[in-house]
Amino acid sequence: EGLFFPDTYLFGKGSSDLAVLRRAYRAMTRHLKEEWETRDTTTPYKNPYEALTMASIIEKETGQAGERDMIGGVLVNRLRIGMRLQVDPTIIYGLGATFDGNLKRGHLTEDGPYNTYMRAGLPPTPIAMPGLASLRSAMRPGKTDAMYYVSKGDGSSQFSRTLEEHNRAVTKYQLRGGR
Repeated sequence: EGLFFPDTYLFGKGSSDLAVLRRAYRAMTRHLKEEWETRDTTTPYKNPYEALTMASIIEKETGQAGERDMIGGVLVNRLRIGMRLQVDPTIIYGLGATFDGNLKRGHLTEDGPYNTYMRAGLPPTPIAMPGLASLRSAMRPGKTDAMYYVSKGDGSSQFSRTLEEHNRAVTKYQLRGGR
């Protein structure tokens, strides 16, 4: 997962599946190398693969292109202090084919390598094929003092600096259905 660059590729009739995958793999390798070379060197990644893993999380975490950098900023802030990332898409990925479309509270407490509610740090592998915008947001995340965010239910997020602010946002946007 994550090693193939999502894009539109044109191929001649009869091209092999390996030719398609090889081209997408080379494209991801090229983009990852270019973005790594121009990254913010204060990001807490040990290598490009960790940055790719973060980019895959960013890809799945937001429905708003304009929020990618902020999401990246919050997640990097959490990594820097050893705080758990606590992102639902990693859990969903770890559930694999058993996921029925309904993430339950019990899923959050089942330990596993992709449960970022139970384990600090990045999951062991990417969870999606990130596009160029998510790669860039992982490599050059937004500067923010926010530590939390919650979906407003419209594809956008509410960002918060403190747990108290975050809990109010959760109540407003999640527990009361955005009213």
